[in-house]
Amino acid sequence: MEQQRKAHFQSDLARPDGQPLDMAAIGNGRVAALINRSARIVWWCFPRFDADPVFSNLLSGDDEKGFLDVVLDGQHEVTSAYARNTAILETIIRDKDGNAIKITDFAPRFELFERMYHPAQIIRRIEPIAGLPRITIRLRPTRDYGVPRVVQAVGSNHIRYPGGQHDVRLTTDAPLSYVLQETTFALTRPVTLLIGTDESLEGSVDKVGRESLERTRDYWMNWVRGLAVPLDWQQEVIRAAVSLKLCNFDETGAIVAALSTSIPEAPGSQRNWDYRYCWLRDAYFVVKALNRLGATQTMESYLDYITTLATDDESVLCPVYGIAHNDDLTEYFAEHLTGFKGMGPVRVGNQAAEQLQHDAYGSIILGVSQMFIDQRLPRMGDEALFRRLEALGHRARRFYLDPDAGIWEYRGRKLVHTHSATMCWVALDRLARIAVTLGLLDRHAFWRAEADKVRHEILTRAWNEKRGAIVGALDQSELDASVLLLPELGLLSPTDERFVKTCDVIGKELSRNGFIMRYVAEDDFGAPETGFLVCQFWYIDALAAIGRTEDARGHLTDLLGRRNSFGLLSEDIHPGTGHLWGNIPQTYSMAGIVNSCMTLSRPWETAWSDKTVG
Repeated sequence: MEQQRKAHFQSDLARPDGQPLDMAAIGNGRVAALINRSARIVWWCFPRFDADPVFSNLLSGDDEKGFLDVVLDGQHEVTSAYARNTAILETIIRDKDGNAIKITDFAPRFELFERMYHPAQIIRRIEPIAGLPRITIRLRPTRDYGVPRVVQAVGSNHIRYPGGQHDVRLTTDAPLSYVLQETTFALTRPVTLLIGTDESLEGSVDKVGRESLERTRDYWMNWVRGLAVPLDWQQEVIRAAVSLKLCNFDETGAIVAALSTSIPEAPGSQRNWDYRYCWLRDAYFVVKALNRLGATQTMESYLDYITTLATDDESVLCPVYGIAHNDDLTEYFAEHLTGFKGMGPVRVGNQAAEQLQHDAYGSIILGVSQMFIDQRLPRMGDEALFRRLEALGHRARRFYLDPDAGIWEYRGRKLVHTHSATMCWVALDRLARIAVTLGLLDRHAFWRAEADKVRHEILTRAWNEKRGAIVGALDQSELDASVLLLPELGLLSPTDERFVKTCDVIGKELSRNGFIMRYVAEDDFGAPETGFLVCQFWYIDALAAIGRTEDARGHLTDLLGRRNSFGLLSEDIHPGTGHLWGNIPQTYSMAGIVNSCMTLSRPWETAWSDKTVG
């Protein structure tokens, strides 16, 4: 029996022809979990996104620790999918004799006592739906990034697992002895497992589980109902929107780059990073996506987060912050985890927090600028906020020609990157625009003159006549996909001959099997191997902007087909295998789905035309 279970799990996780990252995400704005196609919970940090993982199997290198799963005797067929328009995962497992169970996984999220209830808790319900299935429940939590937790106390309906900074409690109406001993038993009724803080329940386990499920389902259905989605690719956009919401930490408004750490960008590449934090450069893309979706409350919450940073005059602006701003992001290796499929290291924290990245000034101002133009927001930007932003503008004006680590966070070299310089220009340009909005004409004149000087410098020195393209760093020759953003940021027109030529060169020289690389020159870890998915979306948007709409739609349709079976995208894609790599779900990529689909969709007025909806 044990060999059967091991073989089943290993074949699901590492099918040679399968998607390595075929997993779903559940969450509630405080915690989130990743679940594979066998309904094994392989990753769950507690009590918040960036904390110690209670379930660390994703990176443990050991099939026997750090997970919660249910094994059906004679397991033969598994189907798993989200309940429509929700973050609730439903998995049906059948055996060879027709017995079947349904597993429902979710994190509670709903209004309670006139406020949002979203505890550090996940809930699993297991129901018999055919025959008399026999199951084994296996709960093997960890602490301190990969050290097994041991049972300390057993009550009438709960098991407490101590260790690390927080004890974890399982409350269940399943037989505790069967759970403790991993005993196979006949499932004759639904059972519920609630895992979270060491607190007693106010009500029966079954009632709490059922009511939480229904109220959580209602929450997500109502949230999705309020979204503005395009005519084409509606389900793709809805799933992307829900995924973005899962990455939003309600308490502070932060949106993390991904829910995982250290899934490598490419097999065995050592390019393993912790993405459970908030990058300032994501601000523009996330705000744009949320704005286009009409998810104004989530956008407002995120604007609150970055406004707090913008108004901090005491600290040096960093490119990445923790979800509570002042969290310590010092990077270290988790010695008890060997990495995804054994491909370590597993990093906790991120050294990028110590880097100089001058694009941060523009990222902040570009994100906050929404507050000066969006009348839907209950709190608009004012002169006091503008004066705070001017301090960032002065730093951008001072540093735009200073070398930095750049958007791709090189660890071993510094250049005057075109993107960084452009984002400094963005800071100056948006300050000039905000000043006009506020009627501050003298400040407009000052910032417009400064912006024009910086723009001229960038366009003069970033154009490489020999390459026939705008390059990644001033006075250099290497290509970089980040220059695809220049028209969207407003530095030049998409019809500018220099940009059209740049698109052609990037499409030829940075493309591998149709996937756009960030760059192809060797860096600190050698030559890159995988396409960076957000660059693919930038390329799609650039093609649309220069008028190659059908070409753009073709690329978009292909890219949407590369999502995993749950509709999620990670950070990278391997040009040879088409497999997803890197942390998942990646905010950059999911925002890219929203923005590109919005750009390329047909208008709703054509809904009843003969043309097939995308």
